[in-house]
Amino acid sequence: MSTKRKQLNIGIVTFPLLKSGITPLSNLVDILYPLSGDFYLITGNAGAAIHSNRKKFHVYLINHTTEANMLIRIMNFVYTQLRISYKLARVTKHVQLWFLFLGEGGLLLPMLTAKLLRKKTVLVSAASDQRISTATKDPLSWPTTLLEKLNRSLANCIILYSPNHIKEWNLEKYKDKILIAHEHFLDFNKFNVKKKLSERNNLVGYIGRLSEEKGVLNFVKAIPEILKEKDDLEFLICGDGQLRDEIEKYLSEKNLNDKVKLAGWIPHGNLPDYLNELKLVVLPSFTEGLPNIMLEAMACGTPVLATPVGAISDVIKDGETGFIMGNNSPECIAENAIRILEQPDLDKIVENARVLVEQEFTYKAVVERYKKILLELRG
Repeated sequence: MSTKRKQLNIGIVTFPLLKSGITPLSNLVDILYPLSGDFYLITGNAGAAIHSNRKKFHVYLINHTTEANMLIRIMNFVYTQLRISYKLARVTKHVQLWFLFLGEGGLLLPMLTAKLLRKKTVLVSAASDQRISTATKDPLSWPTTLLEKLNRSLANCIILYSPNHIKEWNLEKYKDKILIAHEHFLDFNKFNVKKKLSERNNLVGYIGRLSEEKGVLNFVKAIPEILKEKDDLEFLICGDGQLRDEIEKYLSEKNLNDKVKLAGWIPHGNLPDYLNELKLVVLPSFTEGLPNIMLEAMACGTPVLATPVGAISDVIKDGETGFIMGNNSPECIAENAIRILEQPDLDKIVENARVLVEQEFTYKAVVERYKKILLELRG
């Protein structure tokens, strides 16, 4: 008689996504789907890109609108949670385990619904909503913090990308139910070195959301300081967000439009081509989980300069696999960018970085880690 245990039916629920959430959600789906019996996904907005024709794969889309008016914004926030919770309640009889992913502060009502229906829940904390709200001076930062705390108290398990997040996000009280894992893996047929560093133009870039928590304004303000020392450089800023107008205004005021190109949002499939043109990628974030763009740059042989937040310092060791800066002030960014571009052994460092991601950020590695997590949750 077979002793093989039946696969769990697994569900993932997210708050409706921005474009930046497509890749991490798609990766988590790709990891959990083969470990599941029937698979359920509740998401929305940019999450519609995750539609799948795979067998036993059920997708439910709920869109969310954002308004400038604070009262309408709060009402929409609650209404979207109610709609997600209703859909979760309708399908949850088929699901044994729910993963709540991306935007945990916006998933309290779905969490409560799952718990009332006696389902196990896993909170995947890709980045702290509270940290982002604080960095952006969002007036909803206090209630968001409260929602996060309630969600963490209710969850059966919390998955973090790095042990560093426990202290950084003040999560010591939850340490008994914290597990460390990530959903990051790369397609090395796409993300690889197409152009050697020595063959690239003197181009420095930022790729990510144009939002305050990403520190992109500090990068933009560092550009005049960098050009004082290296006037042969050009700069590329890829991404979109609420700071675009402010960035455009600054570049015009400083007469930098001939030195800086704003490329807008780059489709994920085009990123390898952009990364293979850059001599340096700068990630000046105030808060991070484990940024995909860091790993993708490393795979493409592009050196990365980053702040030591989140899981970044687990991957980047200064002068070995990349570069770490003490803070993300414009002065510090400029000083370190110049340091890196004058580094004599840069080829060795980018090769170390490429080997690291090719060894540790494979699909097989992340699936094996999640298999262990599912075994722990089954008990």
